[in-house]
Amino acid sequence: MRIAPIAIAAALIVALPPSNAPACCAVSRAVDQVVNADQTVIIWWDAEKKTQHFIRQASFKSDADEDIGFIVPSPNEPELEEAGDAAFERLRWITAAKAPSRGFCIGCRASGESSPQVASVEVLQSKRVAGFDAVVLKASTADALVSWLAENEFAYSDSVAAWAKPYVARGWAFTALKVAKGEDPAVRSAAALRISFQADAPLFPYREPESAAAAKALGVKDRLLRIYFISDQAYEGHFENGASWSGKKVYSDVLDGNEANELLRLLNIGTPKERADRRLAGERFLWLTEFEDHWPYTAAPGDVIFSPAKDQSRLIRTASASVDPLWFVVIGGGAAFLAWRRIRPRSA
Repeated sequence: MRIAPIAIAAALIVALPPSNAPACCAVSRAVDQVVNADQTVIIWWDAEKKTQHFIRQASFKSDADEDIGFIVPSPNEPELEEAGDAAFERLRWITAAKAPSRGFCIGCRASGESSPQVASVEVLQSKRVAGFDAVVLKASTADALVSWLAENEFAYSDSVAAWAKPYVARGWAFTALKVAKGEDPAVRSAAALRISFQADAPLFPYREPESAAAAKALGVKDRLLRIYFISDQAYEGHFENGASWSGKKVYSDVLDGNEANELLRLLNIGTPKERADRRLAGERFLWLTEFEDHWPYTAAPGDVIFSPAKDQSRLIRTASASVDPLWFVVIGGGAAFLAWRRIRPRSA
């Protein structure tokens, strides 16, 4: 199968269900169009250990009639483990509006099988995880990366080589992912995948290959990026060159220790013993910040970097006070009765 990256993160609107790979460069055959659509991301930043845990739910639109692949850049070789889909629903519940009355092994070989290499490309790991076949690569040049993918039956365009070039220059790793095929070729499934890596600062890989033309061809005009950011305090995002990011903070509040531990369990972060030790040490409070970004299909000046926010105040969604529809029935009935009393004929 031959595929070429077109965008950053996803799940086929045509046939595939929402995917749970981390934010990435989505890929399809060179003759097909594919762009990222809506996407929800969980970023858990351990400031003390300089470790980022990254999980996402996303959708994309494509005219591809074959499988879509993903490439995820990270500053170094990541740890890949299955996470929990339930964490997304729990975070949606936590940040929901409250009433006012409330306060690759690309080419897909089996795990453990060695992958062919070309000069300047190193295969760091290959495994089957969370329903994905995954291979982690490191390349000395973007051309070497493209050559390796092409030799493994994946054709990559010049725009994708350009997308990869800044990451290669920094010595980043690339995780290639593909939904694994079961014994029955018709059966395809994947769970949420957590990718964890060391970083100087938390980040979201916002850059993507040129996607404006593909978005126009597919009739896609808007997409929503939602990021749940969890750390020791409130954070804010900006592009790596210091330019303002279009993401807006819509929720920011303390995440109590019980909720934090439950999310750690759902996301499979840390061992059961580490989570138990955390509870015994006292329920440490963390901070949850939610961002919404109507991510434009235009070239970005770089990736989004997060840093402690100057404004550490709380921001809670508040639902407008609503009136029970029964009151309209009662009031309407009362008004009708009074009108009838006024106009009914008086008895002699």
